[in-house]
Parts: sequence; C-alpha cells; structure tokens
Amino acid sequence: MSGTSPLFQPTTLGSLSLPNRLVMAPMTRNRAAADGTPTDLMAEYYAQRSAAGLIIAEATTPNAVGQTYPNIPALHLPRHVAGWRRVTEAVAEAGGRMFVQLQHGGRIGHPATSGLRPVAPSPVALPEPVATPDGNRPAVVPRTMSLDEIESTVADFAAAARRAVDAGFAGVEVHGANGYLIHQFLADGTNHRTDAYGGSTARRMRFAVEVVRAVAAAVGPERVGLRLSPGFPGQGMSESDTDVLYPALVEELSGLGLAYLHLVWAKPDQPLYRRLRAAWPGALIANPAQPWPGPLPADGGRREGERLLDAGADLVSLGRAFLANPDLPDRLAAGAPLNPVRIEHWYGGDHTGYTDYPTLRQPALA
Repeated sequence: MSGTSPLFQPTTLGSLSLPNRLVMAPMTRNRAAADGTPTDLMAEYYAQRSAAGLIIAEATTPNAVGQTYPNIPALHLPRHVAGWRRVTEAVAEAGGRMFVQLQHGGRIGHPATSGLRPVAPSPVALPEPVATPDGNRPAVVPRTMSLDEIESTVADFAAAARRAVDAGFAGVEVHGANGYLIHQFLADGTNHRTDAYGGSTARRMRFAVEVVRAVAAAVGPERVGLRLSPGFPGQGMSESDTDVLYPALVEELSGLGLAYLHLVWAKPDQPLYRRLRAAWPGALIANPAQPWPGPLPADGGRREGERLLDAGADLVSLGRAFLANPDLPDRLAAGAPLNPVRIEHWYGGDHTGYTDYPTLRQPALA
C-alpha cells in the first residue's frame, strides 16, 4: 500500500498486529435475521472490508429487551454465536481482525420490535419516533429499571462478551455513547434517579463502570474497548456536566488496562478531547466529526484523521467511507475517488447498497 501518511503505518492494539491505523466504525445495517442471528450476507459484507486495520462490528444486543431496531444482531442465544462465528471466520480468512460492539438500547426500542416494553434508568421517553417492523412509530415511555434488573443487565453484558469471544471476535466494544442505555445512565437529561445510580456525577457513572468492569473480568481487559460521545445531542440527549462527567469517568476506568477508548465525533482542537487524551493511558480511537447526514468529504476523512493522529490519537475510525468503499485503505492511500454513499440502502434490504459497492480492482461486483 502506497502513501506516507501515518494512517497507513502498521501498529499494534494489545496482542493484535494491525496493518494500518484505519478502523471500520460500528454501523447498524439491519441485515440480521429477525431473531438477531447474523446472516451469510453479513459475513460477505465484513469480509469485503477486511483491509481495515480493525473492524468493529455493528451494535449487537446482549439481551432481548435491549433490542433497538428490526433485524439488529444479538449475542444472547447459541444461534447468535453460530451466526457470528461464520462472520468472524470469513473475516479471518480474508486477513482481517474484528471486535464487536455490545449495545443495549434502553429507551430506544419498541414492543412492536422486541415484544417487550423498553427499560431505562428513568421513565423518560425518546422524543422522536422509533423504527419498527411496521415503520416508524411513536416511542413508548420506558419502564424504570429496578436494582435487580440493573444487576442482571450488567451480567448480560458480561455473558455476551464471553459469547463474542466464543464466536471468534478478538474483543468487544462496550457502547456507552450515542443515546443508548449506558449513555442514558450517564446523562442527567435521561437519568432522574435518586438512588445509587442517579443524582451526582459519580452515581450516574456507576452503571457504566460496573458494565465495563464486569466485561473486563469476563474476557480480560485487553479484549475490551469503550465508546463514548461527550456532549452528543442526538436522540434527545442532554448533559449539564459534560466537562466534568467524562474526565471523571475516564479517570475511573484508566487503571483497568482496557484495549482502547473510542471517542465519537472527536475534534483535535477541542479542549475536552485533549483533556481526555491526556487522561487516558492506553490506546485511543478517534472518530472525526463529519457532516451528518450530509455528504462525505471528498477525501473520506483522511485529512481530519491525520489531524487527530497528530493530536494524540492512535487509531482513526471511519464509518460511511467504509460503508461505500470496501477497499477504503487502498483508495485513501492512492488518492483515488470514493464511491458515493447510497443513503437509501443504509438500513435493511438485500445486497443492494451493501455488498455491491465496487472496488478499484473489481469495478463491478456481481
């Protein structure tokens, strides 16, 4: 691979040798079976993108009530493990390396999808519709999690991590970002609890810390990453103490020896980003801020990724650029044009807009 950019230099992540510093970010694509079992089409999709330094597979639910949208993959039944094993074997055969993201949707879910009423730290409904098999429907008010349910959910995350390793993943990413359950506990806009899991910054952090510690104990901290999105305003989220909350959380977890911290929409000149980089002793994956849902930059995010590396990131994650360009590292290194992203095929469907994006060496896929 040509190119002198540090993006294309080999590196290591724990015991993994990575051929470059480009990470395929986790992206929900809604191509699993209705019961959450990964499909052969998913195996083809991920294997096509095995040139990434690391693939982080899409958000995968650790239990039934945590399901967000239709056709989301899961990791709480033996058939889920078998389906994911077909994916990891295909990626390994193509020379790739893979983590999987574990995500509980919390209030982002619907009985029409899961058959269950969503649960959350507090009965605060999502202020926007939720995708279901019957189309977008108004969100329901979630049921407040009991202390026993919090404990069992922590255990479900740990069990899903063990299943992930059994399925052949090199590790797991705990999704603490973007408005899902862990983020709902962190943010005071969605966490109105008055018990040990709500109120102060330390108490709102407790669920996130317990999940990460349990997952690390289950599979080893070197197999665990954590994704955070400080100040993320989407999905009705609000935080009054972002600049206090995230440094405190990072400091609390900094001694565990985790594989990495993954910061979403990172900006190299942002003071909070620099504070978190300085406070985190391990590997940092930075996801550059890009227009959403607008078009990709012409360079796919290469320039901003290089700025993030200059600002202390170890790896750079890109999402939509990998979605539309299976051979993204080759394209970026060569300065080749990128395929346009076909938004209408992002979520659900067949191979169209999923496995039929052309590569430089294979201009037309069957």
